[in-house]
Amino acid sequence: MPPKSKSKKDPQPNPKSTANSNNNTSNANNTINWPPLRPLVSPSDLSLTPLLHDQIYLIPNYFTANLCKTYVSFLASLPLITTPGKPKRDEAVRVNDRFQIQDDVFAEMLWSSTALRELVLTGRMEDDDYDQDEGEKRRSVKEMWGGEPLGLNSNIRVYRYKTGQFFAQHYDDTNAVTFTNKHTPPVQARTTWTLLIYLSNCAGGETVFYPEPTRWNRNPEPISVAPGMGMALLHRHGDRCMLHEGKEVLNGEKWVLRSDLVVER
Repeated sequence: MPPKSKSKKDPQPNPKSTANSNNNTSNANNTINWPPLRPLVSPSDLSLTPLLHDQIYLIPNYFTANLCKTYVSFLASLPLITTPGKPKRDEAVRVNDRFQIQDDVFAEMLWSSTALRELVLTGRMEDDDYDQDEGEKRRSVKEMWGGEPLGLNSNIRVYRYKTGQFFAQHYDDTNAVTFTNKHTPPVQARTTWTLLIYLSNCAGGETVFYPEPTRWNRNPEPISVAPGMGMALLHRHGDRCMLHEGKEVLNGEKWVLRSDLVVER
C-alpha cells in the first residue's frame, strides 16, 4: 500500500484501503441475464486518453448513451445493498448502494465484446507514437499494465451513489486471483488497474486523485474526473495506487460498473 504520508492531503486523516474486493460477495459464482452490450462505438473510433501517464486513462464513449440507459434500468432491478454506516477497521467510509457478483461470462463480455481488449493490448492512445516497432510496443504494453494482460476480474461490482452519498479518500488494493475463461486453463494472476464505467451524469460525484508531492512540485493540484455517461476510467492500483475519493453526489444518481484489469503473475 502507498505510504501513509498521502494522508497529508486528506481532510479526514488516515486514508484507508478499500476492503479486499474478493470478499463479501453478495452473489458468488452466480450469473444473471445481463443486457446485450450493444450498440457500441467501433474500437477503431476509440482510444485511451491519458489524464496522467502510467496512472489514469479515460475512454470517452466506451458505452453509448442508449446502452447506459439500458444498463441503469436493468441494474436498478437488482437487489442492491446499502453499505454499513460504520466501516470495518482499515476501510474507508463509503455510503452507497452496491451489488456484487462473480461472473466469468460477463467479465469476458466486457473485455472482448467492447473496445477494451483492443485498447489495452495495443495501448492505443490519442498521442500514440506510431514509430515504435511491434516488439517495443509489446514491451511497452506489459510495462504499462504491470504484466501480460489477460482480461477482467470476474468480480463484478455495481455502485449507485444517490444524492448525499460518497466514498472517502482511500487506496485500491491489488488482489491475487485465479483467472479463468472458456479459451484457456486457469492461470495464476493478479489485478493491477481499476476499471470504472460511468453509466450516468450527475452533479458532484467526481473521482478525485491526489498526486504525491515531488521535489519539483511540492503542492500538486488534485486531478478531478467528473462522471460522464458512457466514459470508462482506468487507474493503477496496488502499491502504486494514488490516494483518491468519490466526492459527494449533489444532485441525481451516479451509477458505476466496476471491475479490474487482470495480468499474468
